[in-house]
Amino acid sequence: MAAKLSGGGAGRYQEEQNAEINVTPFVDVMLVLLIIFMVAAPMAAVTVEVALPPAVAPPSANPPKPVYISIKPDGRIYVQDFPSDLSTLGDDLRARLGESRNPTKERIFIRSDKDTLYGDFMGVMNMLQDNGFYSVALVGEEL
Repeated sequence: MAAKLSGGGAGRYQEEQNAEINVTPFVDVMLVLLIIFMVAAPMAAVTVEVALPPAVAPPSANPPKPVYISIKPDGRIYVQDFPSDLSTLGDDLRARLGESRNPTKERIFIRSDKDTLYGDFMGVMNMLQDNGFYSVALVGEEL
């Protein structure tokens, strides 16, 4: 005589599956952790009073507005939103920067279309160096 442990039928060894989750231990652990943090948090606070000296550093000024040069695919040049020419690029940049900003330390941002000819781009770069603008940043599209 053999016992039937699996398969169909309602035998005396058949077990039903229990799909319920017992959350009582989880709640107990969370309550213990809550109590521990409630007790430990006030002990972690600094209770020693110290007379701190005042900060004497002047607040930093807002950075100046960046200057952009845009190069279109057909070779047209723009300083900010204003059209420019390769021969007047240095003067136009100085006019946009103003008197208070130092052109040798100023960073110029170049935006160029992906279809711009390399010669047009290098002409702008050479003209910037000829006019004393040595800090140049290239702007690309974020992906």
